[in-house]
Amino acid sequence: MAMVSTSCSQLTVLRRSCLKLDSPQSQSFIPNINSNIRFSSSRKASRTVIAMAGTGKFFVGGNWKCNGTKESITKLVSDLNGATLEPDVDVVVAPPFVYIDQVKNSLTERIDISAQNSWVQKGGAFTGEISVEQLKDIGCKWVVLGHSERRHIIGEDDQFIGKKAAHALSEGIGVIACIGELLQEREAGKTFEVCYKQLKAFADAVPSWDNIVIAYEPVWAIGTGKVATPQQAQEVHIAVRDWLKKNVSEEVASKTRIIYGGSVNGSNCAELAKQEDIDGFLVGGASLKGPEFATIVNSVTSKKVAA
Repeated sequence: MAMVSTSCSQLTVLRRSCLKLDSPQSQSFIPNINSNIRFSSSRKASRTVIAMAGTGKFFVGGNWKCNGTKESITKLVSDLNGATLEPDVDVVVAPPFVYIDQVKNSLTERIDISAQNSWVQKGGAFTGEISVEQLKDIGCKWVVLGHSERRHIIGEDDQFIGKKAAHALSEGIGVIACIGELLQEREAGKTFEVCYKQLKAFADAVPSWDNIVIAYEPVWAIGTGKVATPQQAQEVHIAVRDWLKKNVSEEVASKTRIIYGGSVNGSNCAELAKQEDIDGFLVGGASLKGPEFATIVNSVTSKKVAA
């Protein structure tokens, strides 16, 4: 959405200059997971525009994680090939490494392929790792980096993840850069602090933001069935965009897509998609069900209705 007015009361986009998200007052409402605060209650948006604060195309990624067999993935690919997907959405799926070639050779070209991880430098004597160069060789266009399962189970730190992102980008692979807080961090009022720290590690390392999608995934909502309310997700997405504006540039803040992940499914995606700063989704379990994943992709229509 273009910023065409100098009045903070006219466009939600401009509220960033009116609301100081790093102030003590704004931090005070973060710990309440069931907060009913709404940023957009007084907004009256035109129905002739898509309700997106950024200028990027809606983006939906499916992270299949460590799931699937040759048989189940054949069925999933068949369902995706037969699905009707809205044209104005970038769609990506991330199969397990061992099935990437199978998916690449059978999936419609409408959907791009992502890896779930990559090594921090060129290949060599690094047992068990997959290099970006190898991913390019089999047709991957994206890689998921910084996912909470890599951070909190495998033990990858912010700086290591930033270096991996920089290497992937230098080789022409797009990065889905994941950030998000643990439950105890949210309850302690540290949501913004954690997200900013993770963002800074990316910003300190990457050569450009041209091929980065930021995925905000509150760890307490991943695979738990709990999902952030649309307002909770929106408030963090606003904060992320504001951080980019202040610490990188207004242009990057506008064009970088900020997507939400954390128990997104076919039932809750439409309400989440209506939020102005939610530019799409990174989907876990629901991406293993072709028809439901298609529903999530097509939730972009809710953005148009809400505009």
